[in-house]
Amino acid sequence: MFGGAVREIGQNCIDHKVTGTNNKSAGERYVKSVRIIPCLDVDAGRVKKGVRFVDLVDEGDPIELSLRYDAEGADELVFLDITASSDRRATMVDVVARAADQLFIPLTVGGGVRTLDDAKALLRAGADKVAVNTAAIARPQLIAEIADQLGSQCVVVAVDAKRQGGGWEVYTHGGRMATGIDVLQWVDRVVQLGAGELLVTSMDRDGTKDGFDLELTGEIASRVPVPVIASGGVGTLEHFAEGALKGGADGLLAASVFHRRELSIDSVKEYLLSRGINVRPVR
Repeated sequence: MFGGAVREIGQNCIDHKVTGTNNKSAGERYVKSVRIIPCLDVDAGRVKKGVRFVDLVDEGDPIELSLRYDAEGADELVFLDITASSDRRATMVDVVARAADQLFIPLTVGGGVRTLDDAKALLRAGADKVAVNTAAIARPQLIAEIADQLGSQCVVVAVDAKRQGGGWEVYTHGGRMATGIDVLQWVDRVVQLGAGELLVTSMDRDGTKDGFDLELTGEIASRVPVPVIASGGVGTLEHFAEGALKGGADGLLAASVFHRRELSIDSVKEYLLSRGINVRPVR
């Protein structure tokens, strides 16, 4: 397991800050090394991937894929139990434990996290961070409880966003339910409650390979003082660069292009370096 039980959970998502000017926060800018993050959407013990959250296709075993990405130089992994909330069941703690025991990179786990005890169980199983969405919408104080007890660095708020009119609406239950909540207002609130990171997925771009929703990511990255992971739509090397340069993302998440070996983590990092974007070296 990454660093053992006494590790400083989530430290890899905390960027060093220096004085300067930037819209990340007044008087500060992030000196960041952009993270490349494969995402494993898990349903019934298998990794699945679809387009705009539907038409899911089996992509393989989560343990085998997670170990492959660890060996290939991924900076972190995200496990999302995509039916835990809609099925009203707990997250796959056993799968997390088996994966974490063999991984040497940080692991974020989400889906079905409803209570502080749920978060603690995942951290004990080996997760470094927990992602919350549906339960946080129902009871926002959950974010503060986890942050207060376990540290903000452990709390990732996943934001599933869909365009509505001139803005975006938050969705829950794996993209199945609209909330009527404005995304920008929601991210402001969750950061105030103690969220240490945001995982922002464009439902409109998810699985399309048309590129990140740069307007969505850029709007959020420009208004919050915490790291933002861009998710949804990556299909080319240039899309990764755009996510960092135009979207202002601290982390770049992808699924199908990695699962199907259309792009390698090494090729992504080499391309980003060629564009002047700082990345962590492949081991």
